[in-house]
Amino acid sequence: MFATDLQIAEAIVGREKAEKWTRERLPTLANKPGFPAIDEFHGGRPVPLVRRFYENYLGTGPTTATAPPGKADASQWKSKTRQRPQA
Repeated sequence: MFATDLQIAEAIVGREKAEKWTRERLPTLANKPGFPAIDEFHGGRPVPLVRRFYENYLGTGPTTATAPPGKADASQWKSKTRQRPQA
């Protein structure tokens, strides 16, 4: 549930590049809005929040269908054109 920076680096770039990534790239990420801080009580960063950060950062997260901002134009709504059966 909580991982150290080195564990996170290994998961992202692999064991061979993890130390370099931790030194060179992590400080940049740590300053970005939304990247979770280290939880001192647990001694690591919350993995679900790191995953969510990367989903948003890379644009790979789940998408939700939302209407664009603005007013609805009722003239563009479709209406049912099906005729009712006659008795």
